[in-house]
Amino acid sequence: MLTQKAKYALRALAVLTEADSRVPLPIHEIADRAHAPQKFLESILLELRRHGVLASTRGKAGGYMLARPAREVRVGDVIRMVDGPLAPIPCASLTAYRPCADCPDPDTCSIRLVMRQVRDAMAAILDNTSIAELAEQPALTELSGAA
Repeated sequence: MLTQKAKYALRALAVLTEADSRVPLPIHEIADRAHAPQKFLESILLELRRHGVLASTRGKAGGYMLARPAREVRVGDVIRMVDGPLAPIPCASLTAYRPCADCPDPDTCSIRLVMRQVRDAMAAILDNTSIAELAEQPALTELSGAA
């Protein structure tokens, strides 16, 4: 399940995608346009900056901007940055595999195999969708306040 943290991260990135990429956007404007609480968003944006997705400037004219083109930032990568693996259960994860304590044989576990298919299907969409494409979605554009 997608957490509220990941939803706010994606909304904020969509807002920044639509903004002038040469001018930092103040956090209060990002929070307002993304319909996200500013305090919570501050920690999310710092995390995205640490991962190299965002750049920031300090001062009166400071704020955040994308550190690289929105077409190069994948939704799946952003979700992994803030939420961790895409897999619904740890034994289906590619990056954070952990066997279930009560599973006698992970290689033949039908639950694991189905959850692996779920993970693969999600990754196929999320890893092939850029933040730019996400921002182009009509419902998100309306939510972020763009015309």
